[in-house]
Amino acid sequence: MKKGKVYIVGAGPGDPELITVKAVKCLAVADVILYDRLVNPVLLEYGKEEADLIYCGKVPGNHCVPQEIIQKVLIEKSDEGKTVVRLKGGDPFIFGRGGEEAEALARLGIAFEIVPGISAGIAAPAYAGIPVTHRELAGAFAFVTGHGTTGKPDNIRWKYLAKGVDTIAIYMGIKNLPYICDELQANGKNPQTPIAVIEQGTTVHQRTVTGTLDTIVEIVKNEEVTNPAMILIGEVVPLSQRLSWSSHEKREKVFI
Repeated sequence: MKKGKVYIVGAGPGDPELITVKAVKCLAVADVILYDRLVNPVLLEYGKEEADLIYCGKVPGNHCVPQEIIQKVLIEKSDEGKTVVRLKGGDPFIFGRGGEEAEALARLGIAFEIVPGISAGIAAPAYAGIPVTHRELAGAFAFVTGHGTTGKPDNIRWKYLAKGVDTIAIYMGIKNLPYICDELQANGKNPQTPIAVIEQGTTVHQRTVTGTLDTIVEIVKNEEVTNPAMILIGEVVPLSQRLSWSSHEKREKVFI
């Protein structure tokens, strides 16, 4: 039997109109779709009616389906000769564990393709009116995980981020926000550095709260901000006061 192929696909950050044309084409031919918690369910409508849908959602601290099982399913379904889409929120290679899944397939000689997606680290700020780079304010930016294998992101080289990066985009960092702010300040980042926390970025429920490194923890607590949320740190953050558009303008709908 001819082996199938696996497409590891980025679904984008939440707004279903931000999925790519190529991703939609992959969904349209898939026999099996494995999808994550942060994937907008509207996107599943691009799949075939008879496609097998498998939920692989992961809630912080409670993984619904272990990563090893997900990879096993990808292998088994492709061995059956099926076309498989692994649909992941954002971009599969930016804190999406797409690299691990691709490695598992490559070891067994299973055909696969990576379909990049728009990541929340640039999309959520854009919807909040925050450019991650700016000719006058930010010539470098970094994507950083907000948690690690021990819980806290204690393997991050905070001193280099504090001194050498203009804009820092932190994923999955709400729980560890006090630790993150303390580490950056301890390594020389100005306590008055602007910071924004963007909840449910690019969706109709998007909400942005702002402050500084030494005030944001209390603000986030008082505002009861929860995951999913992006943390943006840098001098570009105040631009949101002039450039924010999604909160007060009706978004024009464009359909594929």
